[in-house]
Amino acid sequence: MSDKKMASSRKSHLKSLMLSIAKTLLEVESVELKKTKEAYMAENCPAPNLSGGLPELQEMLKKFAATIDKIDEERYDAEAKVTKTNKEIEDLKIKVVDLQGIKKPALKKVRLSADAMLSALLGTKHKATIDFKANLKQVKKEVKEEEEVADWRTKVDEAAGMDGRKKMFEAA
Repeated sequence: MSDKKMASSRKSHLKSLMLSIAKTLLEVESVELKKTKEAYMAENCPAPNLSGGLPELQEMLKKFAATIDKIDEERYDAEAKVTKTNKEIEDLKIKVVDLQGIKKPALKKVRLSADAMLSALLGTKHKATIDFKANLKQVKKEVKEEEEVADWRTKVDEAAGMDGRKKMFEAA
């Protein structure tokens, strides 16, 4: 299918229609919100009757103080419940991390000299240089003189024939 571009005048007209519809919806929503707020206030907070005397006003103030205390207790309980659940969530996150295990990063091979390794282990305070080659023992190689082993063929040739048998009997 071919994609036809929309004309800019049509785009702006559709945009203005959408904005006008959104504006009317927002106005309706704000009116409904005001009505629900007024209904709640009329139900829970009746208009004070100030036409009475001093004892009636004191009684009304005591009722207000009691409702304020009740609301504060509910708010405190709700906050305590929220903090408790947040702490439980953090503990569970820690347990999940512990169960998954810590992933070890891939280590790179690093070639260090003996001096660099010692300085890394001991830190910069201790400057120690050790010459490992100096501590090695020197071993002299001894050359062993090996007896010459005669070839087996010569022994066989000597043992063969009359001379060889004669030698065998003389040796025995």
